[in-house]
Amino acid sequence: MLSMMTSEAAIAPIGAALLLALIPLVLIGWNLVLLRRLPRRGSAMRVSVLIPARNEAHNIGAAIESVLESSHGDLELLVADDGSTDETAAIVRGYAGRDRRVRLLQPERHDPTLWGKPQVLAEIAELAGGDCLLFMDADVRLQPDAVGRIAAALERSGAAMLSGVPRQQLGGLGEKLVVPLIPFILLGFLPLAGMRRSRDARFGVACGQLLAVRRDAYAATGGHRRIADRIHDGMALARSFRQTGRTTDIADFSDLADCRMYRSTREVIAGFAKNAHEGLGSPRGIAPWTLLLIGGQCAWLALLPLAGSGPLPAAALGLAAAATYAARLLVDLRFRQLTRGTLLHPVGVLMLVMIQWYALARRLTGHPIAWKARVAHEEPTSPAPADPTPRKPGEALRLRSRTRRDGSSRQRRLLAR
Repeated sequence: MLSMMTSEAAIAPIGAALLLALIPLVLIGWNLVLLRRLPRRGSAMRVSVLIPARNEAHNIGAAIESVLESSHGDLELLVADDGSTDETAAIVRGYAGRDRRVRLLQPERHDPTLWGKPQVLAEIAELAGGDCLLFMDADVRLQPDAVGRIAAALERSGAAMLSGVPRQQLGGLGEKLVVPLIPFILLGFLPLAGMRRSRDARFGVACGQLLAVRRDAYAATGGHRRIADRIHDGMALARSFRQTGRTTDIADFSDLADCRMYRSTREVIAGFAKNAHEGLGSPRGIAPWTLLLIGGQCAWLALLPLAGSGPLPAAALGLAAAATYAARLLVDLRFRQLTRGTLLHPVGVLMLVMIQWYALARRLTGHPIAWKARVAHEEPTSPAPADPTPRKPGEALRLRSRTRRDGSSRQRRLLAR
């Protein structure tokens, strides 16, 4: 049927596909010019690196070593064991016994109706002594100069928060299809110039894998405690900062850190689905995002039969295809993630959109998505406090912290008053 359409009739759908393909291409081209590369020289700021870890025995040792190999002299490393059932705590305890910069923190209890990561981050942040707090996932590996350069970039940016997407290490085909779309969507649909001119919370974006904040701003906004009911903690924290009048920014972290997010297609689906209802797969957002992504990145394939209706439709389809791949190539070359997933870009986009619809269907039918043996609640069951004033250290908080100083063990308890 499509091949029987006249040239005039074919122009409308092809023109729409071309327009939707050009939008991210133009934005990516301009955003890559504006995307900050970090300064080569480090900062003198004291930095606290904070890592939440739940069942990360396979990751946590390499993450700790990458921090301890830092060329930045004034740092401490706080690792929160979030109820792990593997050897995570024992591994961290071993490093704490050998290096006084490392501390193991073990929250004894937390609200089971809330997501664990923001809660443990809020608790260990209250014990951090740095002027810069660098939140890092356990699957991230830092380059030796990363801590100092990120702190320096935070200072120079003038923002209260700075985040970036590490270079993604990709294994199986499922990872190569979907994971590289993180920077593609970020740069293809967010105008960086507008974000930097505005404090509107809608411009609040961040990558929770690796982000730095100014300690004073974090305390003033309520930090992770204010977003304890959110799964997508990076995005939620950026929006929380902007809601309280702070600015946030993003930079290019691809030469400073690496991350292997997932290790199978099953993990890719579960990981992207757990965040969906706070992002692309929200009830309000899923329809327009489907239109933008499928219409701009995949529709030209479905419209290929119209190429025979005339030279103009054929040329427009060729331009749409070229725009699609040009945008993806620009991102993949900048972030050094050129793989088979680049060639199969429309397939990856389709897979991503299908994951969003899958997550929404699970949510609407009352089948919550589990991650690391915890369930993502469909609606916040305990809303975050409206008052951004942070709690004082030790208030309603009970932690056990183990550290080694001068060759001896020290146990410290902070008891709720």
